Amino acid sequence: MYHRDLNVWKEGIELVKMVYMLLEHFPKNEEFALSFQIRKSVVSIPSNIAEGCGRDSDKELFHFLGISAGSLAELETQLIIAKELGYVDDISEVENKMMAVQKLLTGFRKYIKNNINKDN
Repeated sequence: MYHRDLNVWKEGIELVKMVYMLLEHFPKNEEFALSFQIRKSVVSIPSNIAEGCGRDSDKELFHFLGISAGSLAELETQLIIAKELGYVDDISEVENKMMAVQKLLTGFRKYIKNNINKDN
């Protein structure tokens, strides 16, 4: 399975772009603090999807999809913190994209889990 063909990976890349644009509005003193953590989290989402697809088994893919889901939850938390701190005003577009990625990721994880169960 090639990761670049997956809608969840494509939407993850779009999420990365949106978040990086949002980070342009952060204070400069946040460059190596919260914004660094946000960058790590958002980049981890499509990166782990790709890494899982590059592995040898559905079990490994499922594991890396779980890491992507965890990174998505981290990102959500970090963006809420940024909003609470007043670094950004409106994160609704990014939240909508995160929900879209979450739905795709959940569906893909269910599909892979069913494949794993069929093989056992």
